[in-house]
Amino acid sequence: QVRLVESGGGLVQAGGSLRLSCAASGIASSINGAGWYHQAPGKQRVMVATITSGETTSYADAVKGRFAISRGNAKNPVYLQMNSLQPEDTGVYYCYVEWQGGMTFWGKGTLVTVSA
Repeated sequence: QVRLVESGGGLVQAGGSLRLSCAASGIASSINGAGWYHQAPGKQRVMVATITSGETTSYADAVKGRFAISRGNAKNPVYLQMNSLQPEDTGVYYCYVEWQGGMTFWGKGTLVTVSA
């Protein structure tokens, strides 16, 4: 059974930093790509950052220059370094991983709360 579990969320003051991790289990295929999405309270889930197997990255305009996505190993395939956090960054962050064969799985999210 494939599982993705996010960690690293928490409460931080504006201007602070957090590093989110995404732990994977139950699958050993190569990874095509991965990414992070953000769901603010009462809003839809939106893309924050993605990374391909070739390490090409893309970011939402709102986080460019503040967040950095990176690849890890098979057990921890993707990270998100979040700097200069702002109250509007508050919400649940979800990781996803797309494995070879087109299988895509999502984690259940980790909550980030940024106080003003």
